[in-house]
Amino acid sequence: MKADVTTLDAKKAGTVDLAEAIFGLTPRADLLHRMVTYQMARRQQGTHQIKTRGEVVGSTKKFVRQKGSGGARHGNRKVAQFRGGAKAFGPVERAHDIKMPKKVRALALRHALSAKQTSGDLVILDEAKLKEAKTSALIKTIQKHGWESALIIDGQEIDVNLERASLNLPHIDLLPSQGANVYDILRRRKLVLTKAAVEQLEARLS
Repeated sequence: MKADVTTLDAKKAGTVDLAEAIFGLTPRADLLHRMVTYQMARRQQGTHQIKTRGEVVGSTKKFVRQKGSGGARHGNRKVAQFRGGAKAFGPVERAHDIKMPKKVRALALRHALSAKQTSGDLVILDEAKLKEAKTSALIKTIQKHGWESALIIDGQEIDVNLERASLNLPHIDLLPSQGANVYDILRRRKLVLTKAAVEQLEARLS
């Protein structure tokens, strides 16, 4: 599969061969949804915690007669019915993450890349480097390409000037190739890959 290569100045820079097994699949919405759910679940800390009856400080002495009070037969004040007591069925500390096989995660990433290629939202850059760390220069570049929302994935490391210039741009994300993931790819309209990123992603997913 051939794809056009462009520069940051929006000039043509030849073509590149994309692997059909990675960029030419028919996207599966169910697999992408499953992977995004997996990623979102792993982000939850699960540290929310309420006090149970055993953790609330208070006396366990029976404070009212068993009969004759006209009320319920309570044994202590730590129950949920009283102010300051425990909470019934509240959240407890736990892990929210779910299991997903490594092969399925890799397959989902292939489908995410294929989805961008199928929709025409995949852009291949010769290289992603700026001469100066200026946001104004990056904005001009973005306007030339018409990127309103984009994820730029480079090789092993991201250019320092490009990273600093993008800090104040809310809809432009940068990732090294090893950080490529389904959620970040799908949450931005355009996926911008450098030639180095393409090579490393193909080596990773082959």
